[in-house]
Amino acid sequence: MLLLPGAMPVCDLSLDVARLRSTRGLIRICLTATPANFPKCANDAQSVTRSIPATGPASGHAISFDGLPRGDYAIAVIHDENGNGKLDTFAGIPREGFGFSRNPAIAFGPPPFKAARFTVSGDADAQQVRMLYLL
Repeated sequence: MLLLPGAMPVCDLSLDVARLRSTRGLIRICLTATPANFPKCANDAQSVTRSIPATGPASGHAISFDGLPRGDYAIAVIHDENGNGKLDTFAGIPREGFGFSRNPAIAFGPPPFKAARFTVSGDADAQQVRMLYLL
């Protein structure tokens, strides 16, 4: 297949969110290629954010991101069980589920972009995020 001049090769990514504690609320996903905007995707016009019902695709089916330019990305996911649009905490400890691409070890706070970074380079790349619940 020939590419048009200036056209970027694009890829598709499939995301599986595993180990949800319940089917309440929403799954909020941030996919970004910009380290400074990870994990929140704030002020990132290039990021892709999605909010889907926890009873929907995230409860056992893949979530698709189509037409991504090839490159390095990181994913952050929260299980917003009460639907208030944020990750609730108690004394700085998340009360709702969270997870990151490549499932890095968690210490204090979110991992750096490089710990969650993966490369999208083919036609059918896939990632699985395992949710963590601390409370």
